[in-house]
Amino acid sequence: MTAPDFTTLERRLREHLDQEHRYEHSLRVAACAQELARRHGIDPQKARLAGLLHDLARLYSPERLILETQARAMPITSVEREKPALLHASLGAALARERFGVDDPEVLSAIAKHTRGAPEMSPLDCVVYLADSLEPARTFAERAELWEYALRDLAGATRETMRRSEDHYARKRAAAEARASAS
Repeated sequence: MTAPDFTTLERRLREHLDQEHRYEHSLRVAACAQELARRHGIDPQKARLAGLLHDLARLYSPERLILETQARAMPITSVEREKPALLHASLGAALARERFGVDDPEVLSAIAKHTRGAPEMSPLDCVVYLADSLEPARTFAERAELWEYALRDLAGATRETMRRSEDHYARKRAAAEARASAS
C-alpha cells in the first residue's frame, strides 16, 4: 500500500463530516488504531486510514442511511431496519471506496466491521473495532482496563469488549422494556 497523504485526507474528512466532535473522534480512533497496530505487528498506515474513515456515514439520518444503502443494493437486516444507525459501518466502507478512493479490502473490512464486529475478524478488523470502542474520550468505567488489555492481547480484548458491549445493551433493552411495561 502506498502511503496516503494523511494531511489531505484529514482535511477532506473534516469537510465531509462537517462536525468538529465527530472529526475529533475520528482523529482519536485513527491514533489509537495506529498504536494498536504497531503493538501487534499490523500495518499502522492501514490501521490509521481505517480509523480515520470509520465514521463517514455516522451523522447521516436514519432515512438517509436506508436510502443510500438501498441505492447501492446493499443488504439490510431486520435489526438494521429497526436501528438504521447500524448501517453507518457498511455504508461508510462504501463511501471510503467511492469518495476517498480506498480500494484495500482489509481497510474496507475494518471500516465495515467497526461497530458490531463479526464472527470472523482479521487483526486489522479487531484493531479498528477496539480503537473505536476504547478511544480516550469514551467514558465508561472499564475503558482504561480494556485498553491495557488490548495493548497486550488483541483477540482477547476484542472478545471481552464485545461481551461487555452486549451486556451493556442487554441491560439497556431490559430497562427500556421495564419502563414500557410500567406505563
